[in-house]
This record gives sequence, structure tokens and C-alpha cells, in this order.
Amino acid sequence: MTRRTTTQVVALWTAFVAVHVAVAVAGWLYPSQPMGDVVLVYEPWATSALSGGPIVGITETWVYPQLALVPMLIAKAISLPLVTSLGASGAYLIAWAVLVTVLDALAFAALVGRAPSPPRRTAAWFWTAGLLLLGPIALYRIDAIAVPVAVVGGLWLTRRPGVVAALLTVGAWIKIWPAALVLAAVVASRRRLRIVLTAAAVTAGVIGVLVLLGADTELFGFLTAQTGRGLQIEAVAATPFLWLVPGGAARIEYSFDILTFQIVAPGADAVAAVLTPLMVVLVAAVAVVGALKTMRGASFSRLFPPLALSLVLVLIVMNKVGSPQFQTWLIAPVILWFVWDRTRATAPAVIVLGLCALTCLVYPLTYDALLRADVIAIATLTVRNILLVVGLVVGIRALVAVPSPRHAREDSPARHDSPA
Repeated sequence: MTRRTTTQVVALWTAFVAVHVAVAVAGWLYPSQPMGDVVLVYEPWATSALSGGPIVGITETWVYPQLALVPMLIAKAISLPLVTSLGASGAYLIAWAVLVTVLDALAFAALVGRAPSPPRRTAAWFWTAGLLLLGPIALYRIDAIAVPVAVVGGLWLTRRPGVVAALLTVGAWIKIWPAALVLAAVVASRRRLRIVLTAAAVTAGVIGVLVLLGADTELFGFLTAQTGRGLQIEAVAATPFLWLVPGGAARIEYSFDILTFQIVAPGADAVAAVLTPLMVVLVAAVAVVGALKTMRGASFSRLFPPLALSLVLVLIVMNKVGSPQFQTWLIAPVILWFVWDRTRATAPAVIVLGLCALTCLVYPLTYDALLRADVIAIATLTVRNILLVVGLVVGIRALVAVPSPRHAREDSPARHDSPA
């Protein structure tokens, strides 16, 4: 390894660690309690499970897949030696930040290695910038646990498809969105049978353990618990209704059942009711486009990144929820896009960085103003949501533009010598 390479690696690691420290500290300084979920819900859930109380996902219905409780329990174990000096809440916050940082560092090591190629260096800088721009929400949410799992899984996909399928399936049992990467891998990979069988085996194993632990009607509560909820104010589909709030034609209400702010307006419930079916249809449509590309000979390195990003963006754009931590879902697909197809990753990366910055501006920095229906805060959120739609359009256009060599050979043999 040359001196220049060593310097580059040191710079990457220094920036990565410094950003994690800065983001962790910012959580204590920013308004609107960006660390609230960690101490107000994660820590009590973990304490209840360890003290013989109700166990979310096992003895009562939960909004998350059951494996999400595992990192919460690990953080609780890490926090125990710190409780005396920092108190329960402070100790748990630090333990959570340490846990996420360690997992990110392991994935960052897999990305950077000892002598990273230019695409991997660019991906590493992108990840670092995304964390900095998104702020504390990138660290203090359960979604942060799934990001390094998805990054490592994506990096190993072509070499260890079975291991990757297991990793991503575990990630999906922590937070559902890594399932989009599993679907993209099944569509784009020539080893799809191994991926499907491994994912099915891991899922069966998880379900078997949960049933043995006592989960029955609560087994898929993370799916059924979402069916009756309304439009969260930050959801893309809530944007038009949000503009009615300043004039009094709609209002913002807090739901104590799901601990979030929702829109109450004529037609809002109807829109919320159709979003999930539309999401399923759009996911299927994007997957079909990817499958057609695969059948026509598209390369995995060109097909998987836009397919993965498009599927993840569908889950965000068509969601009844618009939680700020959803932007962390976009980091892994863009990292993988840089690694496999750097020349076409710039536009998606710029969009995702813009989404991170705007999301931090909405939450936590101006969230109080948004709840007051301040016009500037609503405009900021509107721009963020429009950019999400733009990102989806860019992802689908890139997917459609993936070349299909077999189709080209069959339809236009005379153009084989055309310049690329």
C-alpha cells in the first residue's frame, strides 16, 4: 500500500469517525428531541423484556419486525455499566450511539478495505456526507441498524449470495426495507434460486423461534398494525393536505396509538387507504421491468443499483408514513451504485444528499414550526417530498435505460460496431 493510499484511507476513517461523534453530540443539542425514540420507547421496550414484563412482538402486537428488539436489548446490556454515572437514559443513549457506530465501522471497513478503489472511496465519502447532512436521525433510530447490514450484504452479493440473502433477510426482520434489496437481488442475479431458498430458510427459522417463544397472533403484527393508520404529516401523499392546514381546512393531530402526528382532512383517510395497494402495484411494476431487463441479458452491475434504489424509493414515496429516518434507507443503494457503476451514480447521489439536508432541516430543526403550520416549514417539507418523487423518476429512468444486449443483438445486428 502506497503512502498516498494510506493517507486516503486515514482521511476516510478520520472523517467517518468524526462525523459519527459530531452527529451523536448534535442529538443532545438539536431541538425537538431527535433522540426521543431511543429513550422514550426503545429503552422501555428493552427494560420490559428483560424484567419479565410484556415483550413487544411476542406477547403484544408491535409496529416493528421482532428482530428489531435484539439491538435494543444489546444496547441495554452495553448501558448497564454506565447507569451509575450517567443515569438510565444517558447510559442508554450513549450505548445506542456506540452500537450503531461499531456496526457502521464494520460495514465501512468492508467498503474501504486496505486499498480502496476510486469508486469505493467515492462511496465512502458519500456515506460520510449523508450522515453529516441527515444529522442525529441517522444515528438514533432503529433504521440505523439495518443500514450497515444492507451495505455489507450488497458488497458481498456477487461473491456470497447465500450469506448475503441471510444478512438482508435478517435486516428485513429488523426493518422491512432491506426486503427491497432482496427482491432486487432475486430479479437481477443469476443465482436467484440460492437467494430465494436462503431467504425462505432464514424466515422460516425466525418464525419458528418466535412461535416457540409464544408469538402467535402477534407474529405479523408489524404488518397489520399499519393498516388502520392515517397519513403522517411528513408523508409525500400528505403534502397537499398539509397546505390546507394554515387556512383551517385541515388540522394536525397527534396519534397516541402510533406516537406520531397525522393529517385530519376530508379525503385524507381515502388517500391513506389506497396508498398500500398502490405501493404493491408499483413495486411489482418496477420488478417486472427489472425482470425483463434480466431476461434480455442486462448485466448485474448495471441493473441492480437502479432497481434497488427505485424499489426503496417506492416504499418511501407510496408510504402513509414519512418518518425522517427513511432517508437512511437510500444510503445503501447509492453506495452500491458507486461501487458497481460509478459513472451513473452521481445524479442519484446528489439527490439523496439533498434529501438528507432537507430532511434534517424539517426534522428536527424546524419541526416545531411545521407543527404550527408555518408556511416556510411546509414549503421546505414540500420541496423535500418533491425531490423524493424526482429521485424515484430518476431511478426508474435509469432502470429503463439499462442496456439489454440480447435484445440489441436480435433487433439491430448491424449496429454492433456502434461506439458506446
